[in-house]
Amino acid sequence: MNPSSLKHWLTPRRLMMASIGVALITITLKTLAWWLTGSVGLLSDAMESFVNLAAATFGLSMVTLAARPADDDHPYGHDKAEYFSSSFEGILIIGAAGAIIWAAALRLWHPQPLEQISWGAGLAVASSALNGLLAWIMLRAARTHRSFALEADARHLITDIWTSAGVIVGIVLTDLTGLLWLDPLVAMGVALHILHEGARLLWRSAQDLMDPAAEPEVLQKIDAVLQTFTRHHGSQPVVHFDHIMTRKSGPRRFVNLHMHLPPGWTLDRAAQLRAQVEHGLVTAVPHLFVNIEMLPDGVEPLHTDLMEAAEASRVPEHSWQGKE
Repeated sequence: MNPSSLKHWLTPRRLMMASIGVALITITLKTLAWWLTGSVGLLSDAMESFVNLAAATFGLSMVTLAARPADDDHPYGHDKAEYFSSSFEGILIIGAAGAIIWAAALRLWHPQPLEQISWGAGLAVASSALNGLLAWIMLRAARTHRSFALEADARHLITDIWTSAGVIVGIVLTDLTGLLWLDPLVAMGVALHILHEGARLLWRSAQDLMDPAAEPEVLQKIDAVLQTFTRHHGSQPVVHFDHIMTRKSGPRRFVNLHMHLPPGWTLDRAAQLRAQVEHGLVTAVPHLFVNIEMLPDGVEPLHTDLMEAAEASRVPEHSWQGKE
């Protein structure tokens, strides 16, 4: 299988199914490691793998929904469904962190010796290797498909790797020093780390649900294309663009702009230029949705004039402060 066909074969849905399979394997390995050693740190690591399983299962349903075509009720498609996957994963991570802290606090109060450290550490390393391989594949596929659900799941798997590394260090230090409180203390540190990851996922999914502007590299490509179609007569612009607004929604990118043309141009000539601009933008940014409003030079839509008038009529804060 060549790299191009492999790239298209690794769809978000297939990778989420693979994530479910890997989560089941790592749950088995980490639970066995906890059972052999009695380490609460390894127990916390196993609990996070249950979060991976729940998140991947929900993520599979969301990427399946996001792949559905647009319909009458959702004319812009279902791409934002992927953001719900990230939010759900963040909530699960925060819940798991609370459970880990509770279990670690109990063990800190009633410390217990660890057993079969080498077997437990070996199983934890094996599960981390599986997570690392899958995370690397998912991150590459996330960039190709612009899939936020894949990226979120991959970032969480990377967090899981660091979690496992911290747990392994904790149980080894506990075995070397005989300080039984190190194991639950490391588990609490792991919990705080994944709590931060859960909060970060929730914050980012909330931000992306509010349709932020497209990435800087996309904006640069759009600006470069528009520059090639801008025309001047002396110092005066003949064809120019303004009120350029972009947004991203899942894997899709949208741009709305005004194209100002000489008043004497025919509609046919203007339409031909608009088609050329649209083609140039879509070529530079594949799958870009373009909306161009054609206007005679010097004319702005009514809603734009009203917005600018409202901005100009605002009284600066310092002009009224201190007055009664």
